[in-house]
Amino acid sequence: MTRAVRAVAAALVAALALVGCGTTAETPQDSTGAGYQAGDGSWTTWEAGERGDPVELVGTTYDGEAVDLADWRGDVVVLNFWYAACPPCRAEAGDLAAIDADYADGGVRLLGINPRDDAATAQAFERTFGVPYPSLHDEAASGVAALQGVVPLQAMPTTVVLDAEGRVAGRVLGQIDPAVVRGMIDDVLSEAVR
Repeated sequence: MTRAVRAVAAALVAALALVGCGTTAETPQDSTGAGYQAGDGSWTTWEAGERGDPVELVGTTYDGEAVDLADWRGDVVVLNFWYAACPPCRAEAGDLAAIDADYADGGVRLLGINPRDDAATAQAFERTFGVPYPSLHDEAASGVAALQGVVPLQAMPTTVVLDAEGRVAGRVLGQIDPAVVRGMIDDVLSEAVR
């Protein structure tokens, strides 16, 4: 392979990696199976009667701990799909850490899901950005599969709020607005007291 061909190939790979963090004005309801859909910060919520079945997801964190979402039923769960080289993922890390701190004693759990990074890369990100909650090492993309129809295959970041029954109550495609995610959490928490 010539030097010029290698340079073009490297530029193409870099451009494709950056597409994962771009923005778009279009937000299809379900683009799983599409080549790629960038998140634009749009959000969707579902009323209790519109929610599907509980999300079933089992995995292992980068620290080697087993996680089964079924064990977290009764708590509100915030899932965040991310990877270390994604600029919006870096930008929202502090907001998610603050949400974790503010809701930790209120029946809310956060869980990262990372389908791209090895343990060293993910853990370096977590240390750099002070991420206090665990992340699944999701190299088989089980998290995306568990949320088929809700999380576009390659939209990073995507944040999903699960109700106490483990059903999808809200979703943000792209970098979160912390006020929106807090509102989703508060709405789901208030369902338990109605």
